[in-house]
Amino acid sequence: MFKSGVGFLALFGLGWWLLATSAFDGVLRLVEVVIGCAVAVGLMLTARRLLPASAGGPFPGDRRRRFLQINALQWLLIVVIAQVCARTGAPVLIPPLVALVVGLHFLPLSAVFEQPRLRVPAALLCAAGATGTAVWLAGGPDRTVRLVVGLVSALSLWGTAIWTVSRAATAAGHVVRE
Repeated sequence: MFKSGVGFLALFGLGWWLLATSAFDGVLRLVEVVIGCAVAVGLMLTARRLLPASAGGPFPGDRRRRFLQINALQWLLIVVIAQVCARTGAPVLIPPLVALVVGLHFLPLSAVFEQPRLRVPAALLCAAGATGTAVWLAGGPDRTVRLVVGLVSALSLWGTAIWTVSRAATAAGHVVRE
């Protein structure tokens, strides 16, 4: 499963990072994009190198079905959010509401994967969504909403990826230096 989900966490973290960097212009944005790409690639390469070949292997049919159901619902809700926000003239609310949906999707996934630690990114992504919404309600600029939601979401997913690699690598007998 893309080495215990680290690949997904790294790539979706990059997506959130790119949202955060959209708050900047020029050379600063370019530098931030390069940094984000380097982090994502570094996480994937580290997972490939340190995690055992069996990490993230196929799971039983019932778990796979539940995983697919959870993700299908998540993507359906994201499409609905994007459509409703765009049609009501509030596209700035798309990132905070998507962060909330993504955060909530980690709760049933924690049961599917038997990984209670996935409740941490669930809480952090929900907090990112709530904070972004609060910034918008307080009259903050759209770019600040994107920065807050994107940054917290990216760091949450990347932090979870690091945590996953560290735990799995340690369990496999690799030394992980902090």
